Amino acid sequence: MNEPFSLSFTLEILPLLLRGAGVTFLATAGGFIAALIVGAMLFATTLRPFKMLALPGRIIMEVLRSTPLLIQVYILFFILPNVGLTLSPIVTGLIALGLYHGAYVAEAYRAAISHIPRTQWDTIEALRFPRRAAFRHVVFPQMASPLVPALGNTFITMLKDTPILAAVTVPELMFEANEVGSQTFRYIEPMTLAALSYLLMSLLAASFVFLIESRLRGRFH
Repeated sequence: MNEPFSLSFTLEILPLLLRGAGVTFLATAGGFIAALIVGAMLFATTLRPFKMLALPGRIIMEVLRSTPLLIQVYILFFILPNVGLTLSPIVTGLIALGLYHGAYVAEAYRAAISHIPRTQWDTIEALRFPRRAAFRHVVFPQMASPLVPALGNTFITMLKDTPILAAVTVPELMFEANEVGSQTFRYIEPMTLAALSYLLMSLLAASFVFLIESRLRGRFH
């Protein structure tokens, strides 16, 4: 018979789950930074100076987006050691999150830059404006407004994908909640705490994104 919710047990396991939530947040932050870098590299293959890399870049993006994140985690952790490359669980998680979500970030970059009218590109070329200065002063400010909400959604989605890393023993939030449940045969308290933790972190991330959006609207509009 299921036992009723216990507040004392909840308080007892709270530090352990908070530690797991900390690992979850760090994995998300690290994976997000990796995704920004991977996305920028994949997006670069769509630009005219790197035209020869367009097809390989598109193939990589489609492979990353069309295969489950869990399979990519398994490949990195269980198959790469067969070719001499062994990764720790947390490094595996960061790379997997970065690769998988980086493919979507690349599309976010592409969508953001498509908001810039063609006439502005023609003006930049006609004035022979240095490319680096053009991107810094003209392109990036206009990309920021549509890009921020897309990247915010990516961060929150990545946060909710971190339980997959438990498959390779990363001690994130769901891993710790499952450990408590399997050892005590009480799941209602750890799962409730886990759900509330994910909700709180997602709401905080969404609020932060909204704050950035508001400041950008005030600055560029």
